[in-house]
Amino acid sequence: MIYTQLLNIIAARGAAYLILLDPDKLPDEKLYPFITHCEKSGVDGFLVGGSLIIDGDIKEFIEKIKKTTKLPVIIFPGEVNQVCRPADAILFLSVISGRNPEHLIGKHVLAAPIIRKKNIEPISTGYIIVESGSMTTAEYISGSLPVPRNKPEIAAATALAGQYLGMQLIYLEAGSGASQPVPNEMVKAVSTYCDIPVIVGGGIKSPQVAREKVDNGAKIIVTGNFFENESNWGLIKDFADVIHYKSTVTV
Repeated sequence: MIYTQLLNIIAARGAAYLILLDPDKLPDEKLYPFITHCEKSGVDGFLVGGSLIIDGDIKEFIEKIKKTTKLPVIIFPGEVNQVCRPADAILFLSVISGRNPEHLIGKHVLAAPIIRKKNIEPISTGYIIVESGSMTTAEYISGSLPVPRNKPEIAAATALAGQYLGMQLIYLEAGSGASQPVPNEMVKAVSTYCDIPVIVGGGIKSPQVAREKVDNGAKIIVTGNFFENESNWGLIKDFADVIHYKSTVTV
């Protein structure tokens, strides 16, 4: 079970590190060297998908990743048509920060039979979009108002509601390419309120910022388009090292 594997990594290393891959943004000639570099640098797994995929073929993209690495590949879905094998798991996202029924339960009804048929592990995830300084694709596509940056109590109460609804993870999302990451105060408030792991992603552009999120209670850190620039690849190990603040052991 991928969820159990993530919990084991968190227990052993302090926090887990996932990299989000967009099939539109990572060309074939860079895929193998990037995946290989991530694996050698201590990355724990990959998220694949996004709010909007225009040119990429997500199924073919995942197949290529699976041929390159044994690290888990988890779908980060923006639409039902992104549900495909050979992914190991899928974040079964519900946008609990919004009030759009399609992204609270509507799309899920369509996706659930497909997930069951394809035997993909669903990981129920409460998705909270956080104000980041500019409108993000996730915010626009989902039609959801973000939680104001200066209202950590709203995020904490929303996350706790998600936990009480039976969700396994809470995802605090500033958005792809966000000008500002999720505030540390909000990460701390949500992590204090909730007993389930908190994921933080969006706008994390340095190992120092990643470590700040972990120090405030984040259990999974996600970075994405920062590494679309090949000149930043050398920092991946630095990210992994600060996120894995406990001694690394085999899990």
